[in-house]
Amino acid sequence: MTTAALLTAALTISLAAGCTGTKQPGPVDDGRGTEQDQDPSQEPSQSGLTGESALAVKIDNARAARPHTGTDSADIIYAEQVEGGLSRLMAVYATKLPKVIGPVRSARESDLELLRQFDHPTLAFSGAQGKLMPLINKAPLNPQTPEKTSGAYYRGTDKPSPHNLYLRPDRLMPSVPGADALTTGFTYGAAPSSGGTKDTSETVRYPAAAFRFTWSSSRDRYLVSMDGTPTVTTAGKRLAPATVVVQYVKIRKSDFYDFLGNNTPYTETVGSGKAKVLRGGKAYTVDWKREKATDGTTFTTSDGDPVNFARGQVWVLFAKA
Repeated sequence: MTTAALLTAALTISLAAGCTGTKQPGPVDDGRGTEQDQDPSQEPSQSGLTGESALAVKIDNARAARPHTGTDSADIIYAEQVEGGLSRLMAVYATKLPKVIGPVRSARESDLELLRQFDHPTLAFSGAQGKLMPLINKAPLNPQTPEKTSGAYYRGTDKPSPHNLYLRPDRLMPSVPGADALTTGFTYGAAPSSGGTKDTSETVRYPAAAFRFTWSSSRDRYLVSMDGTPTVTTAGKRLAPATVVVQYVKIRKSDFYDFLGNNTPYTETVGSGKAKVLRGGKAYTVDWKREKATDGTTFTTSDGDPVNFARGQVWVLFAKA
C-alpha cells in the first residue's frame, strides 16, 4: 500500500478497537446469510433474543488483556490467528452465563462463517471497521456492541484501554440458552476404543502466540498456558478444558487490512481436513468435515465413526494446514 493510502486508512480505522479495513467483498458462502435469512420488517432486539440463542463473545487475547474474566464458564472457546500473528478468542456460552465476561474486543470477517452454525446467535463485540459492520449487520445473528447496548458494557479499572471493556451477559440474554443452542455437530461420550496415542503435552503455535495444553490426571483436564504462562481467570481459577481440538484449516489472506496495512487472516472453517483431538491424556488423529456454513463440524475416525468429546469445556484451535 502507498503512504497516502496508509494515512487514509489510519484516519478511518480505530486503533483502540483493533479493527480492520477492506478492499472488496469476500466470498458468497461465508456465513453472511442470504436474503431469505433476513427479515427487513424486524429489528434485532436491543436486549438480546430468547434464551434459545447461544451467546458468542469476542475475547481480547493480547498479553495486556490477561487474565480473562468469565472464560471458565464458556462451553466452547475458539482460538484464531489475527493480524501480526497474534491470537484472539471467541467464547461461546449456552449452559451457563457468568456475571462478567471480558475483556471484549472487535470482530473479524471469519467470525461470520464460524457463527453461521448457530441459530441466530448473539454476538457481543467491541465493534468493527466501518466497511465490515454492514456485513455483520446483514448476517443472521444479533450483533451487540457498546454503542447499541451501553448498559451491558463497562470499562474496568484493572487494565489500560482498550483492554478493559467488560460485558454483563444478563443485560443481553433474558435466560441461560441451554445445551440445545450448541448446534456445533460435536458428540460427547466414551473415547474411541482404539487409535489414540499417549499425549500429555501439546503446543499450538501462531507466528506471535503460543498455546500449551498439559494433561492433569488428578483433575482429568488439560491445563492451559498461553505464551509460556499458566492461564488463570481474574478469580485465580486455572483454565482446564476436558477436550482440546487442533483443527488444521486453510488460513488465507482476506480482503481486510489493519491501519498499518497488515492483512487480516481469514480462517476457513467450512470444508474438510485433518484434526487432532486430545482427551484423557491421549491424542486421536481424526478427519473433520463441515459441508456448508449452516452445518456443524463432524469429527470422525478413518472408518467414519464419530469421535466423541469428553463432557466439559472444549477448546478448538484453528491451525494452518
